[in-house]
Amino acid sequence: MVIGLKIGGRILKRDSAPRFLYQERNYSNINEIYLNGDCGKISSKSLRMYKKIVVIAVLFAMFSLGIAQGQEANIPVANNKVSEDLKKDEPKYIGSFFDVQVTDANYFFISSVVDVFGIKGAPKPSTAEEREKYIWDQLLLSYEAFRRNVAVSQEEIDVEVRKILTEDKVTFDWKKDAQAYEKWVKERTNEPVILFENQLRHLVQVQKLNEQILTSLQPKVSEHEAFQEFLNEHNSLSVELVEFKNKKDALTFYAKVKSNLNFWDEEKNKKIKEFRRPGFVSLEFLMDIWKFSKKAVYQMMKQKIGAISQPFPIYKGYGVCKILETRLANASEFKKFKDSYYGQIRTRKKYEGVGVWFGNLKKQANIKIYSKDELSARKQQS
Repeated sequence: MVIGLKIGGRILKRDSAPRFLYQERNYSNINEIYLNGDCGKISSKSLRMYKKIVVIAVLFAMFSLGIAQGQEANIPVANNKVSEDLKKDEPKYIGSFFDVQVTDANYFFISSVVDVFGIKGAPKPSTAEEREKYIWDQLLLSYEAFRRNVAVSQEEIDVEVRKILTEDKVTFDWKKDAQAYEKWVKERTNEPVILFENQLRHLVQVQKLNEQILTSLQPKVSEHEAFQEFLNEHNSLSVELVEFKNKKDALTFYAKVKSNLNFWDEEKNKKIKEFRRPGFVSLEFLMDIWKFSKKAVYQMMKQKIGAISQPFPIYKGYGVCKILETRLANASEFKKFKDSYYGQIRTRKKYEGVGVWFGNLKKQANIKIYSKDELSARKQQS
């Protein structure tokens, strides 16, 4: 599981989705903001919120979540105008976790991070609901990093800025030519530098939290597990695969092949594109990429060349395979690779442990996202 957004590399350009698209690029004259994709149109009230995000970015050296009701905020005041701007709009609470109120400013800040940097290393949200869930996960992680006092220095921000600029092959010295740097940020993100760097600060902070959790996990690995990993990678199998949407169709096809040995080739001649060959690959590859079950691949390793497997679940529906070639692992070679397999399994267990940790954190947090009715009721009470 990936709990942070990937840093480094090229940021999303303005023709990439999803991100904010502005009708006007002058911040003092923004009329409307649109979200590209399935997220819909943002109301005019959100325009003021975006401007507030920029103001908050100026005030804070690092991003942290909204203050719980009843607590006092230690906000440094830059000048009277900024202070007045903050007072104009009372914070709007849109949800909570750990009984801490979350403001819409926090939400739109994280949304802006996703818009600029995208989501790398994790499945891209295909719906507005999935995007919403991802943003709330990031909000929770940011809060947890804040609770754990995970600090990010300006030097760490500079490292990430330098990576991005190097990837983009800029010709200016961004440390010496502030105007060129500001121009580049505006052209790439349509944001001021302070917001861009605070977005990076969030990414680094969550990444450091992730590393902190990974370091704290010390899973045990048995020799049996290491040897099994060795077998998965050193046993090789080549098959011809036919895919079916459901088990019933797969069973019907399997029954026809078993009753008529020529049926496989006859069907292949009619529908050659439906008969696929993943290649002569490791069992690990078939399990990871094609989502063959461990039980299925090891059963096929025991079958004779030309034999037909029973239907089994794959990444999409069910599959039936003809065995083309097998190669057994040489068990005597395990000793040579033993330490590397211990390391592989330990690393995998750590990342699995992070997923478990985050699942438990979400349960403890008791995330509440207020409905429109709840927001209306809270507004009337205030």
